[in-house]
Amino acid sequence: MSDVSLRDWLLTEAPQTRRQARLGTFYQGWLVFRSNHLALLGLVILVLLVGTALFAPWIAPQSPFAQDLADRLQPPSAEHWLGTDALGRDILSRLIWGSRITLFIVGTVALISPLIGLLIGTIAGFAGGWVDQVLMRITDIFLAFPKLILALAFVAALGPSVTNAVLALALTGWPPYARLARAETLTIRNADFIAAARMQGASAPRLLILHIWPLCLSSLIVRVALDMAGIILSAAGLGFLGLGAQPPAPEWGAMISDGRTYILDHWWVAAMPGIAIFLVSLAFNFLGDGLRDVLDPKGAGE
Repeated sequence: MSDVSLRDWLLTEAPQTRRQARLGTFYQGWLVFRSNHLALLGLVILVLLVGTALFAPWIAPQSPFAQDLADRLQPPSAEHWLGTDALGRDILSRLIWGSRITLFIVGTVALISPLIGLLIGTIAGFAGGWVDQVLMRITDIFLAFPKLILALAFVAALGPSVTNAVLALALTGWPPYARLARAETLTIRNADFIAAARMQGASAPRLLILHIWPLCLSSLIVRVALDMAGIILSAAGLGFLGLGAQPPAPEWGAMISDGRTYILDHWWVAAMPGIAIFLVSLAFNFLGDGLRDVLDPKGAGE
C-alpha cells in the first residue's frame, strides 16, 4: 500500500472496521499534535530524558558518587562538561543519574494521583446524595491546604525518603482530578447510553468502569500532562529541603540545595540542576498544550 493510499485509508470518513476507525482517529490526532511545533519540541526533550535515564550507566562519563577533593568546584571544562561540586563529583554524571529519580517520582505520582481522583470523583458524581457530599467535603479539606505545605507535613510525619516523598505528593495531588472526574460524570450519568446499559442489567461498577471512566480519561490525561511541571517542582522542593532523596543520591533538588552555598563564586553547582529542572518542566508544559489540542479541542479554543 503506497503512502498516499495509506493516508487516504486512514482519513476516510467511512471506515470499514473498528481497527480502521481507531487508527484513523489516532492519525488525525497525530496530525493535530504535529502542527504544534512547541509540543513536538517538548516531546523530543522528554524522549531524550527517558533515553538518558534508561542508558545512564553507559552515557554518564563518570560515577555519580565518586569523590575527588582535588577537583572540587571545578568550572565546566573538557574533562567535566558541567563542572564539579563541592566533593569533586562530576555534575553531568549526577544529572544523568538523577533523571532516573526524577522520572520515578513524576511517573509514580502521575499514575497514583489521577487514579485516586478518578475513583473518588466518578463515585461521587455517579452516586450523588450523601455519598457525593461526604467525598466532596473531604476533597475540599485537602484543597484548603497548599499542596506543598501538606506534602511537607506528610513527609515530616513519615520520614525523609524518595518513597515517602512520592506517597506524600500522590496523597496531596488527587483532589483536582477528583473534581474534574466528578464534573465529567455529572454530564454523563444521565446520558441515553447509560440508561440503555442500565436497562440491560449493567451494575453500577460496570457502568463506572466500562462506560464512564473511558470518557473521563481524555480530560484527566490533559490535566496530568499540564501538572507534570508542578510535580517536578514539588519533588525538587522536597529534595531541596532534605525531605526527598537522601545523600549521596543525585536528586536535582538536593543538588541545588548543596550548591546554594557556592552560588556567587561557583554558580554552576546550583545552576546546572536548576536548568535541568527548568527544561524538563517546560517540556511537560509544551507537551500538555499539544495533548490538550488533540484530546480537548473545545478547551484549547477557549
